[in-house]
Amino acid sequence: MARNKAKFAPHEAGATSEAPPEPSNRSFGLIVGGIALAIGALRFFILDHSGPFTIGFLAIGGALMLLGLIAPSLLSIPNRLWMKLGVLLGIIVTPIVLGLIFLSTFVPIGFLMRLRGYDPMRRAEKDPGESYWIVRDPAGPDPKTMPNQF
Repeated sequence: MARNKAKFAPHEAGATSEAPPEPSNRSFGLIVGGIALAIGALRFFILDHSGPFTIGFLAIGGALMLLGLIAPSLLSIPNRLWMKLGVLLGIIVTPIVLGLIFLSTFVPIGFLMRLRGYDPMRRAEKDPGESYWIVRDPAGPDPKTMPNQF
């Protein structure tokens, strides 16, 4: 008997079996080329830098846009490499950013809560005969109103 394998995205970095869909070669050339042209124009006109980086951005942006309009099939390899770079950066950057967010928000909040003695989950140890049950006042809804919870 064949088992149905459900497709899901595991939460480990790089563990997905499917690569993200690649954009078309034409849109890759126009978008990346347009961004490179915009960076080059910004450096040239606003920042008054006309060095090799500015000329490089303008040349690469112009070439990508021209190829995107005239011969998008020539951009298939750069498009694939660009997508692989994006996946690699996502694998590297995501844990770092999430770690920084955790360390800058949750750790200080937890530390302050412990200093104040606040225990929202009521995890304090109780005597062996004492129950952890929390009595609700007023009592909750009638159990008959929740027939199919799962």
